[in-house]
Amino acid sequence: MLLSERGMTLTELAHRVGVTNVNLSVLKNGRAKAIRFTTLTRICEVLQCQPGDLLSHRPGPPSADPRNP
Repeated sequence: MLLSERGMTLTELAHRVGVTNVNLSVLKNGRAKAIRFTTLTRICEVLQCQPGDLLSHRPGPPSADPRNP
């Protein structure tokens, strides 16, 4: 994981980014439904990485929205 590669704790990253430990934990554990671009940008700046280093796409169940078959 990028945190261990950078020798940084979740608490230190939260402090540098300006978000709570809880919010970062939700992101880290894959439970977040969304992330603000400003938060993603700040995380990337602090960790010196690109968004693709942090994000992955996990398809969910098919949509029940009739506009999206």
